[in-house]
Amino acid sequence: MTVQAALRSDHADRLRDARLEAYSTPIEDFHPGAPRLFQNDTIWPWFERLRKEAPVHYCTKAPIEPYWSVTRYHDIMHVDTNHAIFSSDVSHGGITIRDVAPGYEWPSFIAMDEPVHGEQRKTVSPMFTPDHLDELAVLIRQRSAKVLDALPRNETFNWVEKVSIELTTQMLATLFDFPFEERRKLTRWSDVSTALPKSGIVSSEEERRRELAECAETFGRMWKARQAEPGRDLISMMAHSEATRHMTPDNLMGNLILLIVGGNDTTRNSMTASVLALNENPAEYQKLRDNPALVETMVPEVIRWQTPLAHMRRTALVDTELGGKTIKKGDRVVMWYVSGNRDEEVIENPDAFIIDRKRPRIHLSFGFGIHRCVGMRLAELQLRIVWQEILKRFDRIEVVGEPKRVYSSFVRGYESLPVRIPG
Repeated sequence: MTVQAALRSDHADRLRDARLEAYSTPIEDFHPGAPRLFQNDTIWPWFERLRKEAPVHYCTKAPIEPYWSVTRYHDIMHVDTNHAIFSSDVSHGGITIRDVAPGYEWPSFIAMDEPVHGEQRKTVSPMFTPDHLDELAVLIRQRSAKVLDALPRNETFNWVEKVSIELTTQMLATLFDFPFEERRKLTRWSDVSTALPKSGIVSSEEERRRELAECAETFGRMWKARQAEPGRDLISMMAHSEATRHMTPDNLMGNLILLIVGGNDTTRNSMTASVLALNENPAEYQKLRDNPALVETMVPEVIRWQTPLAHMRRTALVDTELGGKTIKKGDRVVMWYVSGNRDEEVIENPDAFIIDRKRPRIHLSFGFGIHRCVGMRLAELQLRIVWQEILKRFDRIEVVGEPKRVYSSFVRGYESLPVRIPG
């Protein structure tokens, strides 16, 4: 048995055990937001059962405050588009399953309601116009080629560290016009801002506050410099827009963390997931090698299959009904994008990874409606180019060990993925 076949067998065994646990646990005891299920990649049978038996489910057995889980595609769209009923504003607790911790109540345009949300979001949207993406594509291709050409052959290395983090961090540095030699700070700040206490990413709350204070101080200096001398970067756009130029320090920090996390997690984790998915599905990998043009539909399929941000949360502003359940004013409502992307009623054969799906972009990974990810086209562009360059160079990239996943029910990410490139 090959290493890849053994890894697939081990994963199948874990899912079998998870299915037994999910279907033997009383559904009233479900806590689908348990980070261990995500770290072990055993979430799938839990959400499968919820979609079948309790698509709108109230969890009261978690070590956090009670919350509603919305698990079907169309119900998620209902919550995501009814802003008068479901609020994303940080003043109501924020956009993640856990309330924002005291001291981190930073408003960002994703954690705002209209009209302020739209006004601030428009400020950064020129970064992602088709013309500017065409400019960025040249740079992305040059950088991808350089990183890939430097990879070792016939030895094991961590794909996350050498490729996924490096390429996404280079792009973040460009978007912010951040000092290039210090660009890894951006990745670190992204990880620190979303880390759970048990993740091991930060050793204490004091460490988190200290590192994010450094982030605030660094960008505060950049903000003042760009006010005086603007460039073509996200900081300059916000510093010279009427909607954002008078932001409070907390509002600035909120938008910065949003843009750092958004620019880091979607691309970085999808870039890793693409290698993993193709190894878990060798027939699809062969299909891609035989027809490299399938990169166009593979990219959105990877983003669906991975769902880099597993959920977004809203807070009910009024009593309302969804799926036959009464949701009370003030209740937490979690939209599980990761479950909606596997909804059998909307997506054919949703658990399969199929690189030539006929409608690959109906996924929910970027959200839906006014909060849809502003940088989604850039994320797709980066993934498309890196795979075009991979296919020019390597017959295959082999996964040779288990991925280490992040301890989080929000970010579906990877700390490491051991791979080998035969040469």
